Amino acid sequence: MIEALGWVSSVVLLATIMQQIVKQWQARSSKGVSRWLFVGQTAASAGFTAYSALLHNWVFTITNAALLVSAIVGWVITAHFRRRAAGGASSKRDSASGTMPEAG
Repeated sequence: MIEALGWVSSVVLLATIMQQIVKQWQARSSKGVSRWLFVGQTAASAGFTAYSALLHNWVFTITNAALLVSAIVGWVITAHFRRRAAGGASSKRDSASGTMPEAG
């Protein structure tokens, strides 16, 4: 069961990275990171952290816990800038039309 947890986490991480690579290849750009990158990284890092702890491998436990934190921080930062960009687009549309943005 412990080995299965490690392999499943590895597959999730690789599938996530591959999905992002395909997206960037098709777009011919790295602009706009997929939310699934952070979902997959969070799931895989949580799984690898548990896997490493079950094996009593503290180097990998700490490393994967740090990767988990970085995934969550990346997710939060990306969400923040997406909300900010959406708010900026709304303000630009309102000023172009001559209307005042709603208070919120």
